[in-house]
Amino acid sequence: MQISTDPKKIEALLIRGVDEVISLESLRKKLLGGHQLTVKLGIDPTSPNIHIGRSIPLLKLRDFQELGHKIVFIIGDFTGVIGDTSDKDSERPMLEKDVVEENLKTYKEQAGKILDISKCSVLRNSDWLGRLSYADVGEHADAFSVAEFIARDNVRRRLEAGTRVSLREMLYPLMQGYDSVHVKADVELGGTDQRFNLLAGRSLQERFGQEPQDILTNPLIEGIDGRKMSSSWGNTINLTDEPNDMFGKAMKIPDEYIVRYMTLVTRISVERIAEVQEAIETGANPRDLKVELAKELVTMYHNESAAKEAEAYFVNTFAKKQIPDEIPEISPKQPDIISVLVEMGFCQSNSDARRAVEGGGVKINNEKISSFSAQVKCGDIIQKGKRFFVKIV
Repeated sequence: MQISTDPKKIEALLIRGVDEVISLESLRKKLLGGHQLTVKLGIDPTSPNIHIGRSIPLLKLRDFQELGHKIVFIIGDFTGVIGDTSDKDSERPMLEKDVVEENLKTYKEQAGKILDISKCSVLRNSDWLGRLSYADVGEHADAFSVAEFIARDNVRRRLEAGTRVSLREMLYPLMQGYDSVHVKADVELGGTDQRFNLLAGRSLQERFGQEPQDILTNPLIEGIDGRKMSSSWGNTINLTDEPNDMFGKAMKIPDEYIVRYMTLVTRISVERIAEVQEAIETGANPRDLKVELAKELVTMYHNESAAKEAEAYFVNTFAKKQIPDEIPEISPKQPDIISVLVEMGFCQSNSDARRAVEGGGVKINNEKISSFSAQVKCGDIIQKGKRFFVKIV
């Protein structure tokens, strides 16, 4: 593939959605020089879904790909078992290997929603990390001091608070760093919380006689509840979400994050984003701008037709408070409302369903119910929350 050295595209790559570049002049020179770079991103499969917070470096990886550079997407099946402590205030437990294997089943396909996966090297780091010996680990560890590790903010805070920090957690940066050695990375991408791990890659590359990789970090994004986006908090928009669900989640984003979302997780033009910023400052209705954002996200991960249908569904269901024209149908195995909610997947368990009823979030034919023993019959419309409907047949 021919390498593009278009200065405008390179500057956009180095600025949009970027928190820090180490070293900026080094990377700019390489990009303008027209040499193909090996650009690496690793994601640990700690949950089955890739959320749009992780789309930020994936979109940046696509920017490099569109300039003609070699893309290496690493699925961290080995590092995922060990666990990264970078963004944690308490010890992250080790995951079982079978859990990681289950989580990663569709990671390649999910990444392919953003990347041209046919032109990427998709690797699993167990292929090389799993073969290392104690002697190898000792050699890698010799590149670092204990002081460097305990100076990290989150580790220092935990130690000062008397919270346990396992030695296992301290090994994680060595493993991520060795990934860079193995693939001979010229550039590595990652969130701001990954800075120490990314720098570890530079240290180990020098140890192995390689030129240290340049680093490009991206900001972390807030979830739909305003906290940091995290699968463990359930405040994510996932790349695999169905159109209606994705649209509805996007409409929940706090108003103050509209421009941030457009900038970081879409490729809406910077000119249009500037117009949106001005519109917000001059009193435009944030709801209308969130509709634009929601449609863009659904178009990115589904298609334009699905985005239009999701908008219509949202308007009919929420803005007009109407039940949608087309809803799923079910002939339930058991007629009680608790069983129906679980069978439809609206609730994960009987206790979850009871909590939904207790909280007033379940309706039969638009009437809230309070009884766990409520029975459904043919023709009833069951609603859970604002987005989940089913017709009994």
